[in-house]
Amino acid sequence: MTLQIKHLLGVAVALCGLTQGSLVACQAQAAPPAPPSGTQNATPPSQEDTGPATDNGPIVIPKKKQQDQAPPPPAPSQPVVVNPPGVGSVTIRVDTSLVNVDVSVLLDKTKTFVPNLTAKNFAVYEDGVLQPIRDVKITQTPITAVMLLEFAANSWAFINDMRNSASVFFDQLRPNDYVAVITYDSRTQILTDFTSDKTVVQNSLQTLTIPGMRDSNLFDALYETLDRLTRVEGRKDIVLISSGRDTFSKINLDQILAKIKATPNVTIYSIGTGQFAREMADGMGRMGGITRMDYLQADNQMKTFAQMTGGQAFFPMFQGALPDVFKQINQQMRSEYIVTYKPTNMALDGTYRKLHVELVDEEGHPLRMADEKGRPLKYSIIARDGYTAKRAVE
Repeated sequence: MTLQIKHLLGVAVALCGLTQGSLVACQAQAAPPAPPSGTQNATPPSQEDTGPATDNGPIVIPKKKQQDQAPPPPAPSQPVVVNPPGVGSVTIRVDTSLVNVDVSVLLDKTKTFVPNLTAKNFAVYEDGVLQPIRDVKITQTPITAVMLLEFAANSWAFINDMRNSASVFFDQLRPNDYVAVITYDSRTQILTDFTSDKTVVQNSLQTLTIPGMRDSNLFDALYETLDRLTRVEGRKDIVLISSGRDTFSKINLDQILAKIKATPNVTIYSIGTGQFAREMADGMGRMGGITRMDYLQADNQMKTFAQMTGGQAFFPMFQGALPDVFKQINQQMRSEYIVTYKPTNMALDGTYRKLHVELVDEEGHPLRMADEKGRPLKYSIIARDGYTAKRAVE
């Protein structure tokens, strides 16, 4: 029996072509079949996923449970403030529909601000109806203004007037004033954003040397500037230094006027350029009728922009008039009366309400001013001509 077993074992070794030392490989050929093909290419789990391996197989270390958060404190048995017995919940609604009107009062002769006026001296009419005034106060604030400059390749005289006007306004700035500089021809370009650094403003003005395009898209530039100012809080001013002409704007006159009406807390001061050059060309017969009408329409547009927002329009003929012009503008920007009233028309309909401001005495008659010698003084009341009421959805 023993001899038969040895004989069979020798035959198996011969068939495998192995030596006695390769018996293990032969046994491997006789091993069980491999697992199905679906698991042949599976990547064995890494040690990080399964935990450290031991002789008894992988051990998975469970993650630590997050510490339970402390339960919220119990709600009070009753509210701290309780209505009296028999009275249910009461809702209090605070109505803040007040209108603020910026008003400047200037003497016609000296262009100086008139102080010491009280609420009894103001009469505000909204759509022809006298309004009850709540409060009147004087503000002395730094300037937040945009210099919107026409910088188009049309005439050296116009560019020179623009640069001189911008320089004079720059010279009258104070340390706490914030100013941005924007130029336009066929498109707008922001030279500097709002800054109180006068060096930055001066450097931006010094770059105005060689213009690019001949087009002057005033309406587009003013629309974009008003749109940007809606994101700036408080009172804002636009110093528009331009010829007033518009060539190929996408926005028409009606649209820019509607935009001005819909933009609150913005005052526009217009300074016309090229006045002396226009007079010289007209006097020498070089300006035809169409061109003359074009410039007259431009002047009217500049005046309209200023009047609608409570500003002023100036058309200086000579450079020597610029310091007085900007002195008056600076004074109006910094010193104004803020007249607050609650409108009698409380409808939230989004309509445009016309405003008219007068100065009256204690008896309701037009206020008369006189100098130290009793001579009457004429004055001007500068305020925007209306505002757009809110809508119920706002």
